[in-house]
Amino acid sequence: MRGALGLTLMCGVWASNLERMQQYVNGRFGASGVRNLMDWRDALARMTSLSEPERLRRVNEFFNRRIQFEDDVVVWSNVDYWASPLETLGRGAGDCEDFAIAKYFSLIELGVPAAKMRLTYVRARIGAATSTVTQAHMVLSYYAQPDAEPLVLDNLITDILPAGRRPDLTPVFSFNGEGVWMAGADRPASPVDRLTRWTDVLIRMKAAGYEP
Repeated sequence: MRGALGLTLMCGVWASNLERMQQYVNGRFGASGVRNLMDWRDALARMTSLSEPERLRRVNEFFNRRIQFEDDVVVWSNVDYWASPLETLGRGAGDCEDFAIAKYFSLIELGVPAAKMRLTYVRARIGAATSTVTQAHMVLSYYAQPDAEPLVLDNLITDILPAGRRPDLTPVFSFNGEGVWMAGADRPASPVDRLTRWTDVLIRMKAAGYEP
């Protein structure tokens, strides 16, 4: 019964803009993109009755299994493009930023407060524990409490692990709708609108009819 109620509530939230979103996705990406959009909507609806930790697990699995990892140059012919969730679903592919952004907005749809999450830029170690080779990477960090050790949602692995069990990741900075944090800081260093790629994502989302 709770699952049916969740589907009703999710449909109610999306009802006014769903047709517009479908038209946007279909116009840019075709029928396969619309199927991904509707599968996403239905998957979120089935998660509404779950506990918050279970919502994290399901959202992480949904995107890690559904979306193919590809570099921005391949997907968007751009060296660094941050895609909206509709664009990622429409294309069915994306890089680490696209995974993290899609998970962030999915969890907001499910009622997880944005204050509990940050999109986190890290240096990801490549190779063995002694390797000094790293590359830029983005994950989604979840804080059950403001001072809690964050959990890491990562497109590289399916398991959601505490940050302390990801020694391969070195945080650089993180952000959400409230601001930008430098690694180790306990308060934002600057407003999030300083990140032009983030504001571009929000503008494109609104233009497509998606306003979480």
